[in-house]
Amino acid sequence: MRVWKQWTDECRTTRKSGSGPRNVTSARDDRHLVRMARTDRTASSRQLAALWSIATGVSLCASSIRRRLLQCGLRARTPLYRIPLTHDHRRLRLQWANQHRDWRADWQHVVFSDESRFNLWYHDGRIRVRRYAGERHLPECIIERHSGRTPGVMVWGAIAYHRRSQLLRIVGNLNSNRYIREVLQPEAVPFLQSLPGAVFQQDNARPHTARIVKSFFAAQQVQLLPWPACSPDMSPIEHVWDVIGRRLARDPRPVASADELWLGLILRYLHPPKSHLGCLKAPGLSLDCIENQNSFISEKLWHASSL
Repeated sequence: MRVWKQWTDECRTTRKSGSGPRNVTSARDDRHLVRMARTDRTASSRQLAALWSIATGVSLCASSIRRRLLQCGLRARTPLYRIPLTHDHRRLRLQWANQHRDWRADWQHVVFSDESRFNLWYHDGRIRVRRYAGERHLPECIIERHSGRTPGVMVWGAIAYHRRSQLLRIVGNLNSNRYIREVLQPEAVPFLQSLPGAVFQQDNARPHTARIVKSFFAAQQVQLLPWPACSPDMSPIEHVWDVIGRRLARDPRPVASADELWLGLILRYLHPPKSHLGCLKAPGLSLDCIENQNSFISEKLWHASSL
């Protein structure tokens, strides 16, 4: 009845602006709270409430802290995890980006390859960072972590401008001999030979850079694309793995075994969602690296048919 009376009297159903209890904090207090949250991006609302009480002498509950930060556009989100970069890593990444900044059609000949490990489950450490929209790749919003071994399936794949390779399952540790015998000979080299002028990209993992592997590439006349160390974020195939991982995580049916996970990986690799059939402008890899001062670059979709 109250809503109906409000509609008949005032022609509205929303609450009048300024009505209700007054906020405990002023606009100036809110700005100070935002500065506190941006100073320590990983601080929880309870920690911020304690810091606020120490700084102002006024008690404020954690839920009020969260509401104020949400009103200011700061939402707690999962941080972006990246490999730590040293000064030399950044220098070499920038050098590589400058060398390839003018590539256009050249990228159509590059075959990007990589291994990826998919776990049976993902443990969420419940660490969040407060950031505005578009701040995902800020250094203070990134938590560095090193990869660890948990139960799952390791796969190898490669994408080209208009094609993709078969998805291979890697059981156990991959060394240089197995890399040649199980990946390069049966799949990678035939895939490259089917693409005129193909250039092969791989990262600098030890099985990829061993002397026996280099000799194999020379014997097969495989042209390699030099690649800076610790730069998985610069390879479009990493986005393919990310899309597959996100689709697996959204599947309500739990994966019970590694074999079941492998079947799910094949299905999602061969049938990507149409919403992700975007287009990567490969020169953007170099330009993004330069614009971000050779730090981490944002993800981009590659050419539709590569997926």
